[in-house]
Amino acid sequence: MSTAAIIVAAGRGTRAGGERPKQWQRVAGKRVIDWTLAAFRAVPAIERIVVVVHPDDMAELTGETGVTLTEGAATRAGSVCNGLAALEGTDVAHVLIHDAARCCVSPDQIADVIAALGPDCPAAAPALPVSDALWLGLDGLVSGTQDRAGLYRAQTPQGFDRDVIVAAHATAPEDAADDVAVARAAGIPVRILPGRESNLKITTPEDFARAETILRGPMDIRTGTGFDVHRFGPGDHVMLCGVAVPHDRGLQGHSDADVGLHTLADAIYGAMAEGDIGRHFPPSDPQWKGAESHVFLSHAAGLAAEKGFRITNVDLTLICETPKIGPHAAAMQARVSEIMGLEVERVSVKATTSERLGFTGRGEGIAAQAVATLVRP
Repeated sequence: MSTAAIIVAAGRGTRAGGERPKQWQRVAGKRVIDWTLAAFRAVPAIERIVVVVHPDDMAELTGETGVTLTEGAATRAGSVCNGLAALEGTDVAHVLIHDAARCCVSPDQIADVIAALGPDCPAAAPALPVSDALWLGLDGLVSGTQDRAGLYRAQTPQGFDRDVIVAAHATAPEDAADDVAVARAAGIPVRILPGRESNLKITTPEDFARAETILRGPMDIRTGTGFDVHRFGPGDHVMLCGVAVPHDRGLQGHSDADVGLHTLADAIYGAMAEGDIGRHFPPSDPQWKGAESHVFLSHAAGLAAEKGFRITNVDLTLICETPKIGPHAAAMQARVSEIMGLEVERVSVKATTSERLGFTGRGEGIAAQAVATLVRP
């Protein structure tokens, strides 16, 4: 049996705020209606999609593939009737009617409604049992309570046998709240299916933030590690974390050999699976010879921001016998904070020795290791 979806997107949605109706506003990188359409397109059983829009908004979806556009009416019921009329002459047996503002609907929930429809079930819709206590109010005061037993919060999509809902709309009351109300007024039994808290309807400005969280999915938390070594050579100072530290030798490297900043950059690149400094700044490229290493760390932090990550903290350990890091740690912490645009309390710079063991213990160079944590909402 052929199934179609009617997406009702003709409302003005003034309670949601913004300069445009809510269905055309952006959330999580796309328009509200784009998320809604994507959910229905992901369900193979949906063979046709009709979008009902306000006459002033027709251009918003002009050229949209796989979509039939039709104009809305003065009421929601009238808009649905226009959507049903757009399906006349087709082989559609079942129709799902959905509010465009419910952009967090999942393909699984859509498929559940389709699966419920059949000869013994001409109508089905998802809903959530009311779990909160219900009050009656008068003049800002609680005037009574309402028993919540048997009460549900209605959701969409609401599914119907097409012929049945077309006939029901022909005699529907003008003030019907939704298509379930239309069906019930015509004596059609409607099966209640399990709803989902995530299937919210954007109604107020605060709902955009809730939808953003749902659509972006679980928080993406990444941890990266960095490790680097530079040997001592001729010089009168070493660059560590962007700070020139007086010393009787310098550090050798293609750039300014700032082992601290190199290690931090590698930790950030690693958290994003972006390789290391060498991938982004090849040592074979002469333009980076003698470069100040803040360029590398700044690039790593900028790339993280471009990918939508927030660096929550970095922790660096310098491993050496000399020079002594303690007197310069605060300045290093401040400089790293400045380069990364990160609060100073989220930057840790500390040092240890290797108890005179290994190349660091023999004073041949400095090693560093770092951990960086990145979060993408």
